[in-house]
Amino acid sequence: MNLFMHRMKFLLLTLLLVLASFSARASNDDAKAVALAKQSACLGCHAVDKKIVGPGFQAIAKKYTNDPSAQVFLKNKILKGGSGSWGLVPMPANTKLSDADLSLLTSWILRGAPSTN
Repeated sequence: MNLFMHRMKFLLLTLLLVLASFSARASNDDAKAVALAKQSACLGCHAVDKKIVGPGFQAIAKKYTNDPSAQVFLKNKILKGGSGSWGLVPMPANTKLSDADLSLLTSWILRGAPSTN
């Protein structure tokens, strides 16, 4: 095999390892976000794929797909609560979440709340 083919194999292998690393991190973040959503009682009013009291996380992700300020907006909505975005039923404030927790949760929601299974 020539040097070019060896380099190509090396680059391909490196790329695959990088992608696997990102996938493992995303899966770990997804598991943390699911646990946080359960712990914070988000799943009492929201489901992944359907409306309960509030909209499903996939519907939220779809609504804000092209909104560059969506994460900041959703972090604020979770932190302060409010109503009017999805109807009249108010969302209670969740003031005990850290900024890191809010970032993790909103990133997960905006990706459509992927399952960890």
